[in-house]
Amino acid sequence: MLEINLKGKKAFIAGIADDQGFGWAIAKALAEAGAEILIGTWTPLMKIFTTNLANGRLDDSRRLTDGSLMQIGKIYSLDATFDTIEDIPEETKENKRYKEASGYTISEVAKAVSQDFGNIDILIHSLANGPEVQKPLLETSRKGYLAALSSSSYSLISLMAHFGPIMNKEGAALSLTFIASERVIPGYGGGMSSAKAALESDTRTLAWEIARKWNLRINTISAGPWRSRAAKAIGFIDKMIDYSSANAPLSKELNPAEVGHTAAFLVSPLASAITGATIYVDNGLHAMGVAVESL
Repeated sequence: MLEINLKGKKAFIAGIADDQGFGWAIAKALAEAGAEILIGTWTPLMKIFTTNLANGRLDDSRRLTDGSLMQIGKIYSLDATFDTIEDIPEETKENKRYKEASGYTISEVAKAVSQDFGNIDILIHSLANGPEVQKPLLETSRKGYLAALSSSSYSLISLMAHFGPIMNKEGAALSLTFIASERVIPGYGGGMSSAKAALESDTRTLAWEIARKWNLRINTISAGPWRSRAAKAIGFIDKMIDYSSANAPLSKELNPAEVGHTAAFLVSPLASAITGATIYVDNGLHAMGVAVESL
């Protein structure tokens, strides 16, 4: 039987803060395949996430197919909008959600992971944030637009730059994108569609650079709509899910585990010749040119 075997591999997943998103589904899939899981959690949500874990509130969603609970090697506080400690504004340092935190920039987290666990094999970018996502593009401020690109796309470049040197050869990286990168999704504003387009373009360029520099691979998954915490904040996720179910070739709701399984394949040796690709896990919605009701 052909199996995805990640035993002995270490995976760092940036962007998990609860058990609702694709990052969590990917973590579970990698754990099922035998990988050791390390997590980077957005600094303002670090306390509530670790408290929920400690109190057992996430135990049901941590359960693997063999009945055991997914184990997490360590959780790191991570704010991927900052590359080094010098980048952190004084107002952020004094913010009550950051004041007790330390070592949360990308370079500091990469160094800490290396000191704690040595080299890693898998890097997952599950980060996206657009402070003005509910604004139309024409109403998006320069600050809001650049913030979306900083958090959602440049963060991938920075993560690769700092984690690439501590990744074992033939390791793999993966990010998450959305069809708004290439199709108009009214309501998905604030520069987020631009950020996703940049993420996909950067994935192709990084595929060349990290392969030649460190012998690593990188791909991105364009996932269909799902009721994650971040998606709910946009405000129209239920309509997107209903639209997908009505119009995608596979007329069903997406299961986040399907994204997790694809991710496990892409970072495994089974996908050793796949890099620089955008892989659609969206029930085929990307293939449609018109809505069914238009026919």
